[in-house]
Amino acid sequence: MNIKGIHHIAIIAGDYERSKRFYTEVLGFTIIKETFRKERNSYKLDLAINGLYAIELFSFPNNRERASYPESKGLRHLAFAVDNLAMAVSELMAHGVEVQSIRTDEITNKQFCFFYDPNGQPLELYEI
Repeated sequence: MNIKGIHHIAIIAGDYERSKRFYTEVLGFTIIKETFRKERNSYKLDLAINGLYAIELFSFPNNRERASYPESKGLRHLAFAVDNLAMAVSELMAHGVEVQSIRTDEITNKQFCFFYDPNGQPLELYEI
């Protein structure tokens, strides 16, 4: 097996339009393609980060809430690399996004913080 990298991350939205606005207007991802899949009554929104295909945002009717507390097995969170954490946090807060305190990774000595998307998906900003 010769894995080259991560191709994409799939996220299921509770409120599709709100999530679409969050990922495009707040986080600044670019829409590659939006597809309505009639047979599933579902949208699939392909998004790019920095020109690279990265996220599929889905809307599925009758989806279940994400089990986060206590933490469950599976994907814990998604982390985005940023050059300037303080500036990125300020931008999120200007959009009304609640951001947890900035912390320092005790292993790398790099700063990071967590926030949530409109679906309760934990997201992290990590300063590189």
